Amino acid sequence: MALVPAAPANARARLSARAAAVSPSATLTVDAKAKALKATGEHVIGYGAGEPDFPTPAHIVDAAVAACREVRFHHYTPTGGLPELREAVAAKTERDSGYDVTAAQVLITNGGKQAVANSFAVLCDPGDEILLPAPYWTTYPESIALAGGRPVVVHADDRTGYRVSVDDLDRALTPRTKALLFVSPSNPTGAVYPREDIEAIGRWAVERGVWVVTDEIYEHLVYGGAEQHSMPVVVPDLADQCLVVNGVAKTYAMTGWRVGWMIGPVDMVNAANNIQSHETSNVANVSQAAALAAVSGDLAAVAEMREAFDRRRRTIVRLLREIPGIECPEPEGAFYAFPKVTALLGRELRGRTPRTSAELAELCIEEAKVAVVPGEAFGAPGYFRMSYALGDDDLAEGVRRLGELFAEAKA
Repeated sequence: MALVPAAPANARARLSARAAAVSPSATLTVDAKAKALKATGEHVIGYGAGEPDFPTPAHIVDAAVAACREVRFHHYTPTGGLPELREAVAAKTERDSGYDVTAAQVLITNGGKQAVANSFAVLCDPGDEILLPAPYWTTYPESIALAGGRPVVVHADDRTGYRVSVDDLDRALTPRTKALLFVSPSNPTGAVYPREDIEAIGRWAVERGVWVVTDEIYEHLVYGGAEQHSMPVVVPDLADQCLVVNGVAKTYAMTGWRVGWMIGPVDMVNAANNIQSHETSNVANVSQAAALAAVSGDLAAVAEMREAFDRRRRTIVRLLREIPGIECPEPEGAFYAFPKVTALLGRELRGRTPRTSAELAELCIEEAKVAVVPGEAFGAPGYFRMSYALGDDDLAEGVRRLGELFAEAKA
């Protein structure tokens, strides 16, 4: 009988330390759990996924169908993107935000996530520090760490409207600081920075020699009197040390098409193109053709979606504020509410005593069949992120269920 030899004492770990350190996307994990429960017949209300519930506009789908029949799209195309799409993104950027760039400054990526990853891949050397305002999107710290950088969290909360100040950034600054990640409108809080704050932060970055990676994926989803401003437009001196990340996912209800882009100085875009050539090559051509139709067209469909999101925004805030123990600032952009639930922690609820927002979120999906993302995923324990990009009826029903559940909490 053959014996299996024992592994040598110096056997290498099965996973690299880099891979082992990566956490799964909390938002996608919550969404997957909700969908799994739905598949068993449960009526689960999911506030987890950050995607519009609208179909992609018909003219965009038609462009993709036509592209399927074009033989040139059956083959490799340039890694950096279809030339006509890069030109269109440059034109769209000038049209929508006033930022005048050339096609050579645009790299088409596999969704906004790859644009984020590319940005840090070309910026970070091992140990470089990236200032990361929290609450932050769950992917940001992982992308920074995978690139060899170190995320330095700069905390903000509901008392400051979830916005950091120049003083906050200055306190976090060290000789290792390479860049600041800036997001407005924000995922997960819906916070929108006013122009004067954007100008102050941009000028701070120029004076300190700090790069800025600014994510503008929610640029068209602002409400009330809020306005979105692109930092390199507000502070033109920043352009040579700024990378802009964007895509079609949120504006055009195209999360599944996986088309984003990175805009920056030509040398940085060329370096990112080189990296992408070895990782994924070009984005799927049919998706690029769809994106071309999206960014080249008008914003009529976007206006309709924004109107619906605005209505839902006001509804979810009103309903959440009616629940004792919940505080909910009114978001100014994106499609997320970020209620504070700390008053509900440490109270007995159906035989359990949740001590963290993560434990409370687990109880919500198990007892009320309502899926929310706990604040721990965003560097903000004590909060929930609740997407209101879902149907009006489900939106109201889910909050009603939470209200009934939390009414049972014992002091």
